[in-house]
Amino acid sequence: MPLKRPKGDALAAIIAERTGYAFHDVALLQRALTHSSVRGKVGADNERLEFLGDRVLALVVAEMLFRRHPEATQGELAVRLSSLVSGDSCAEVAEEIGMTEFIHADAAVRGVNGRKAKNVRADAMEALIAAVYLDSGLEPARAFILRFWEKRAQTVGRAVRDPKTMLQEWLAQKDSARPTYAIIGREGPDHEPVFTVEVQAPGFDASVATGRSRQAAEQAAAAAFLAREGVTDNADAAA
Repeated sequence: MPLKRPKGDALAAIIAERTGYAFHDVALLQRALTHSSVRGKVGADNERLEFLGDRVLALVVAEMLFRRHPEATQGELAVRLSSLVSGDSCAEVAEEIGMTEFIHADAAVRGVNGRKAKNVRADAMEALIAAVYLDSGLEPARAFILRFWEKRAQTVGRAVRDPKTMLQEWLAQKDSARPTYAIIGREGPDHEPVFTVEVQAPGFDASVATGRSRQAAEQAAAAAFLAREGVTDNADAAA
């Protein structure tokens, strides 16, 4: 038989040990870990907390990035923020804490995997942040977030050097569709071809670049797009 999910003070003690934060209102903690699939009445699940936690997380991480990268442009900060507060990042923190075993959900939800499972963990993580905020205020919530997100901020800079990733995340911040790439030219011999690629996104002019492979040309086109829109400077685009 599966182990019983801890509740009440036992749950609060485990969360305190794993996160460094001790809840005063244990019922608030339990609501943060209750999926909508088992709600009994409005407000008894974590959906409203998830909404608030998403905003608290974004505020704290945005301030952290603003202070950490004084020379970064608005576009660069937006890309870094998008990566750090994404569902994937929230799910990773939830896994680090070991929250999955504490999430109260019906059997169908507990049995999901892949993207759906990540979404459940990410939502619970955002709800937990909101619960800390409501339980003790912004400063404890800030300390809670920084404990798990500061180390991620140290590595996200390397990830966003990939122009295609940067462009996709920047467009997501703008509520725009994903960029599309198309080969519009190919020159040179088969053993040393040069590809010309165009990248398009709704509401923006297309950018064109060349490369010795399709992938290199796509990266170059994305870099040119980002530089033109002021997301990166020319040095970044060339890197």
